[in-house]
Amino acid sequence: MSGSIAASLKQLWHKLGSPRWFYQITDDWVRFFGVMALLLLVSGCIWGIAFAPADYQQGNSFRIMYVHVPAAMVSQSLYLGMGVAGFIGLVWRMKLADVAIAATLPLGITLTALALFSGSVWGRPTWGSWWEWDGRTVSTLVMLFLYLGIYALREAIADADVRARAAALVSLVGTVNIPVIKYSVEWWNTLHQPASFSLTEKPTMPAEMWLPLLVMTLGLYCFAGHNVLSRMRLEILRRESNTRWVRERYAGSRALPSKTNQS
Repeated sequence: MSGSIAASLKQLWHKLGSPRWFYQITDDWVRFFGVMALLLLVSGCIWGIAFAPADYQQGNSFRIMYVHVPAAMVSQSLYLGMGVAGFIGLVWRMKLADVAIAATLPLGITLTALALFSGSVWGRPTWGSWWEWDGRTVSTLVMLFLYLGIYALREAIADADVRARAAALVSLVGTVNIPVIKYSVEWWNTLHQPASFSLTEKPTMPAEMWLPLLVMTLGLYCFAGHNVLSRMRLEILRRESNTRWVRERYAGSRALPSKTNQS
């Protein structure tokens, strides 16, 4: 039994290295994540803005939490995913690893910038200033610089193999910043509050406040899945545009993306 399971896992691992197989199995995934993202984000926004009670200290200004917290959480998860992809790319030279990094960068940059901006807007009425040099804020800014640095690196290097290795290495090394972001509120004196969600502790907020936050977070994760998978599929078509399976699938179509931009 264990031998058959190991053989199945090994076969699955080899299949994951096939852009064609990945493209085929993600047809339904993209649609599922897209529908779930729409339902969860719309319901979460309405619930958080219109029905969640105002905070007894911050009033209605706390409602930006429903944007800030999910954006911060998903941006960290996306970078961690890039680090895993970087490790796989460096060790096993899997094509999809570089595809994943390239596809994750735009959303990662956007969500990290959104987390910093929304945190600044939230901090103005709460802390009395737009910016504070505390551990979590600075380490999140470092993550934004890492995202931008990897993007610039990919734009600057013409050779595809060198570009992939360089991006993978920086992505992997940069993951050391993720624990710093997470535990900065425990390691240093910081204005940020502890994590809103914990698997081991009961939420400190009432259910009518944290449930819409949970819905928004799940919705943004679904949106990230939809966005990254869609970009990966587009990147696969760019890189595989001259292969037989792409031409057979899109025979007669003029909508195939160009191979000129693979960053």
